Amino acid sequence: MDKKLVVIDGNSIASRAFYALPLLSNANGLHTNAVYGFTTMLLKVLEEQNPSHLMVAFDAGKIVFRHQEYQEYKGGRQKTPGELSEQFPYMRELLDAFSIKHYELEGYEADDIIGTLTKEADEQKIPTVIVSGDKDMLQLVSEYVHVALTRKGISEIEWYTPDSIQEKYGLTPNQIIDLKGLMGDTSDNIPGIPGVGEKTALKLLHEFGSVESVLEQADQVSGKKLKEKIQEHKQDALKSKELATILRTAPIEIDFGTVRFEGYDVKRVLEAFKKFEFRSLIDRMDLRQEIKTVAEEFEFRVVTDGNKDEFEPLLSLGACLFVELEAGNYHRSPILGFGVENKGISFFIPYSVAKDWKPFIQWLTEDNQKIIHDAKKSLVALKWNAIGLEGIAFDIMLASYLFNPSETDFSIAEVAKRACGFHLATDNEIYGKKSSKVESDIHEHVARKAYAVRKSFEALKYKLEEHEMSSLFYDLEMPLAGVLAEMEATGIHVDINQLKMMGKALDEQLQGLTKVIHGLAGVEFNINSPKQLGEILFDQLKLPVIKKTKTGYSTSADVLEKLQGMHEIIPEILHFRQLGKLYSTYIEGLIKEVHLQTGKIHTSYNQVTAATGRLSSIEPNLQNIPIRLEEGRKIRQAFTPSEKDWILLAADYSQIELRVLAHIANDENLKDAFLEGADIHTKTAMDVFGVSADEVTSDMRRQAKAVNFGIVYGISDYGLSQNLNITRKEAAVFIEKYFAVFQGVKKYMEDIVQQARRDGYVTTLLNRRRYLPEINHSNFNIRSFAERTAMNTPIQGTAADIIKLAMVNMSKALKERNLKSRMLLQVHDELVFEVPAEELDEVRELVEDVMEHAMKLRVPLKVEASWGNTWYDAK
Repeated sequence: MDKKLVVIDGNSIASRAFYALPLLSNANGLHTNAVYGFTTMLLKVLEEQNPSHLMVAFDAGKIVFRHQEYQEYKGGRQKTPGELSEQFPYMRELLDAFSIKHYELEGYEADDIIGTLTKEADEQKIPTVIVSGDKDMLQLVSEYVHVALTRKGISEIEWYTPDSIQEKYGLTPNQIIDLKGLMGDTSDNIPGIPGVGEKTALKLLHEFGSVESVLEQADQVSGKKLKEKIQEHKQDALKSKELATILRTAPIEIDFGTVRFEGYDVKRVLEAFKKFEFRSLIDRMDLRQEIKTVAEEFEFRVVTDGNKDEFEPLLSLGACLFVELEAGNYHRSPILGFGVENKGISFFIPYSVAKDWKPFIQWLTEDNQKIIHDAKKSLVALKWNAIGLEGIAFDIMLASYLFNPSETDFSIAEVAKRACGFHLATDNEIYGKKSSKVESDIHEHVARKAYAVRKSFEALKYKLEEHEMSSLFYDLEMPLAGVLAEMEATGIHVDINQLKMMGKALDEQLQGLTKVIHGLAGVEFNINSPKQLGEILFDQLKLPVIKKTKTGYSTSADVLEKLQGMHEIIPEILHFRQLGKLYSTYIEGLIKEVHLQTGKIHTSYNQVTAATGRLSSIEPNLQNIPIRLEEGRKIRQAFTPSEKDWILLAADYSQIELRVLAHIANDENLKDAFLEGADIHTKTAMDVFGVSADEVTSDMRRQAKAVNFGIVYGISDYGLSQNLNITRKEAAVFIEKYFAVFQGVKKYMEDIVQQARRDGYVTTLLNRRRYLPEINHSNFNIRSFAERTAMNTPIQGTAADIIKLAMVNMSKALKERNLKSRMLLQVHDELVFEVPAEELDEVRELVEDVMEHAMKLRVPLKVEASWGNTWYDAK
């Protein structure tokens, strides 16, 4: 392979990716947008450049040798947002996974490392590519060194060679330094000559050739004012050129020979992608198919109609069970068979045999201490096939989740690997992406899954007691799995005709908005076409261009938000988009999810998604219906009781996380607000701004609300500034005032961080753990992220535990009282029930009592219950 060096300017690419992409985060709350953008650029480099040598250079710190010459160097730059700086260590971690060298040098910038390394490559006549977003790199261009400059975030590349620099600027690469010397650089706080921009600087260089020549021949410069400026700022120009010059003799301990790139270990890259939840990149690189596991020797048997009597004695106490489904949503997926392990024997029972094998069906419904993987899914799948399942004593998936709450994959293969190192092939490896399970030989695979359940159980059962999580597991998570299974199987009735009527009304609104937008534009065009919309906004209406993409102008939501108030067409377009999303995602989307036989939506609850213990729902995600928009709220009108003369009742915890914070922090001011029944956001505004209740403005309350909820989620001054559209300095002052008032909250946050450093984890009030291995990390950014996680996890996790307790207790109370009412949904802090009219008073009182007494806190838990003929009316 021919030699080719690629050097990436790490800080530049990371920064451009961070500001180009929305603030993404994984399930653990780690911001990942810069890491994701950086990775996509890296993959593009690997695919298109096929380098033999590769390195990423990073800045080592804020102070570099240039500050000795000019203390104000880069002095005008805003502090790097914590949301970006916390991602740099993870970029380095990702580069390690790719086996790519990365380097930084104290006192020097990434530019100097790149300049020094590429000088060596240039001298050896090795083709070299520098990938950066910084025009300073153009000074390094030569016959052998080319620069790939990112544009429009990181979505486009501009290539620079000596010829293209000459064509664009009329300069040699070395004159790029002179260009910056004359015009300066506000981003680096390099002064240049005041009033000299790029156009003037280029004109001077075309005439005189260099900064020095311009200064020496200043009297020949045309224009009196410009001449005076040049003469007055000679030293600034010389100093600016010096500061702009990339050092090519940095004392680096890395050379061309040490940055050889010989490919990467797909397993390490897959683990990194899984950590950051880069699922699209996993699929793009087809990494799942490349990872193969070696299974240990294994004996199994297959049950048939002819030999099933031999296995009957094994259907006894403590057997392990795995229910194998065809694929997809288990509410609709056929059962293929069962894996069972007991007394050292593993066997597979095809569904065709199992459904008519009475001893097996009876065993499923007996209380005989079964051990299982994913009890909820198994319960629901069997219920759809009119088969009962009782006696589940242990769910290895839930146990694994309690010990590994930050993991994202709880498939049987991953659980077994983490629990006891047992190697089990994944379904993708056995079945492939396209092959049907029916066409594959699944017998051994499913029997091995049952064996994996046994091996995992033996490793996990004692850890619960050791970690003091037995009560959390047996009294909360295990019963909750059964409650969720009942809710999923019951489903919630949806009036399809109502949805269609809403769709028609939305369609009419969209047509009306289309006419309004076309009228304001003065021409008809496709509003859903970003290209056509961009041409209308920026070419025809002459609105300022905020951002560009590969295909033209960006018309993304954040761009339109920045254009608010500049033209009356903007709010109409935003409204059009909101209604369009409602129509496609929540009208058409919900109609597709209605079960043909039941007329209901059967959402699937995920019990092992969030590290805090929160539940989520998918297929469909009912927690994402946009209720802040009235048209979105109205979608709830289609959710109705499944029986005549029944009512929907919704009960919602009021500010549960802030109440938990008041309890855990034991903050007197916060407790008093809740004990007095005051509006917490108004009370916070009064305390922070030092005003009376009647002096609190809506803007004050809005700011107080943002910081109240932001504190729970470990918000930074950058995050608060984005939420409130204020400066970071103003946000920092607000947070400081908040902590001056709520000193108990501040002390709690300091104490919990110290506890996390000592123990390595934090817990909820029910002892749910979240491990924080990076709480004592030497890197400030990694450590800071772990500290914020330590602060908010006990609050969010306890709130999650409370609503789970309420669900378990409500299910039990409804059965004990022999009530017909059913619990249907859990959405954030809200529970939804369908209730016969005659049970309404009793159930309302019962729901409020059970939810408000789910856990005893220093402040009262408050529940607001409402009811009506639809979910909309119940709110």
